[in-house]
Amino acid sequence: MGSALIALAAAIVGVAGTLIAPVLSHRLLARVQRDQFAREQQVVEAQWLREERVAELARRRDCYMTVNAVFRRYRTHLVAFLWYIQKGEVTPEARETVEEARRAHHTAFAEAQMVASASVLAELDGMAEALSETYRRTMCLEEGNPDPDGSFDEIRAIDFSGLWERWDRMRSVMRADLGVDSAPGNAPG
Repeated sequence: MGSALIALAAAIVGVAGTLIAPVLSHRLLARVQRDQFAREQQVVEAQWLREERVAELARRRDCYMTVNAVFRRYRTHLVAFLWYIQKGEVTPEARETVEEARRAHHTAFAEAQMVASASVLAELDGMAEALSETYRRTMCLEEGNPDPDGSFDEIRAIDFSGLWERWDRMRSVMRADLGVDSAPGNAPG
């Protein structure tokens, strides 16, 4: 009876193994597929994050280039207008050119406020304030009601020199935000 029980137990284990094997292999296959799907999802998510970082960097770079160009244009037209005042050659066209550059500056600055990093935005705020104050002082001079320290020479020497210094800092912070090494001492042209 001992060998019959052993044979019966072996047959039961064999039949149970045969019946359980598909269930176990199905569960094992499902686990492998689930793990593979999770890895694929991680790869897709990592790729999406990389693409988002690249797109964000491109948005900031484009924004910074636009802001840099528009601020430069505004500053250039403002200093030219200051020279027209000095020469007594202010025309409606010269005033409109400054106003157009000022409007473009406001638009670019508003766009930058939505894209720029906090450190760049702090520099842009300072630059916008300095440009605004230089504009105000220049217009007061043009209207014949200058500030006590608002002569042509003082505006040119103090205000516009301050703009150059701010410009250099602003550009350096933008470059750092983009991960570009900033070469010290390069003055914007």
